[in-house]
Amino acid sequence: MTISHRIGNREVAEHPFLQGLYADPYFPDEILDRGRAVLWRLCERIEDERPSDLTALYALTHAATEEFNRLEAEFEAAGSEIETVARDEIAEDFWFVASSYGFADADVEELIATRDW
Repeated sequence: MTISHRIGNREVAEHPFLQGLYADPYFPDEILDRGRAVLWRLCERIEDERPSDLTALYALTHAATEEFNRLEAEFEAAGSEIETVARDEIAEDFWFVASSYGFADADVEELIATRDW
């Protein structure tokens, strides 16, 4: 499934965000869809704003991480949570986004530094 016609980076547009979590029934698809939308919006913002350095990129990824923070309550209400497997999958997708837009030197922990999960 491709994301949005607004995404110009073909590699990103074709990436199956959160794929490993969709395979596990512990994570509700409807909430994962919201998480995937967070990542798509992050990509759109990167393409629109074109961050010139890691500081600018981190500002965008921190905002997206805050959106994931708000999803945690939805996961919990559905009997799930953003636990170790989910944290790793989400972090990997954040790093994929950063590296796909030319920031392969981004620190994955800094990309999601504002997380509370």
